[in-house]
Amino acid sequence: MSYTDLQYHIVFSTKERQPLLDAQLRPRLIKYIGGILRGLNGKLLEADGPEDHLHLAVSASAQSNPSALVRDIKANSSKWVHETFQDRRGFGWQDGYAAFSVSHSVMPKVIAYIRNQKAHHERVSFQEELAALLRRHEIAFDERYIV
Repeated sequence: MSYTDLQYHIVFSTKERQPLLDAQLRPRLIKYIGGILRGLNGKLLEADGPEDHLHLAVSASAQSNPSALVRDIKANSSKWVHETFQDRRGFGWQDGYAAFSVSHSVMPKVIAYIRNQKAHHERVSFQEELAALLRRHEIAFDERYIV
């Protein structure tokens, strides 16, 4: 028998950071992403973000890896948006993502952070936020690619 507790904080933005995640789309999209994760034997613990990016708190199965998980979420959710919202044919996700492993004991803080995204982005830009997350996790990055 194997036992795992694989939890991630995942961040990715809309293509060209277009403000497409409005109040009409965001809640339905988040619910759909939850279904994608259930289909992958995972669980969406929390999700939110402003109109140009999403933060996901995810519990993943032992068979998944972060890269494949994000690929499946982005591909399937983008297809769903195109099929469900005829006026959103230009919707897409930007290439790349950020993913951080999160211990079970810290996940409640990550969930609270995600729930506070709207207030957080009244004072901090996406670029500032992503750079701070990367620094906090000691991930080297080139500021030219934080767009």
